[in-house]
Amino acid sequence: MDEAIFLTMFQKAIFLTMVIGAPILLSAIVVGLAISIIQSVTQIQEQTLTFVPKIFAALLVLIVSAPWMIDMFTTTTKEMFEYIKVFIS
Repeated sequence: MDEAIFLTMFQKAIFLTMVIGAPILLSAIVVGLAISIIQSVTQIQEQTLTFVPKIFAALLVLIVSAPWMIDMFTTTTKEMFEYIKVFIS
């Protein structure tokens, strides 16, 4: 039973990391793809042009979704502490 609790805790931690990081990464990917398409159409091949909009998009998504991310993190942390109580006893 102890191994199952440990694996459950590890699985929840990995899943939380993916869920919290996904919105920021997806916004950066979408903005980068849109700018790449615009660069291809206009034949402007400046490599540094994509970085600033990606950073702004990631920051905007981070600001908008921060309350949700904090709520997910605190909820999962509370669950982890409950698992630790069961694991220790």
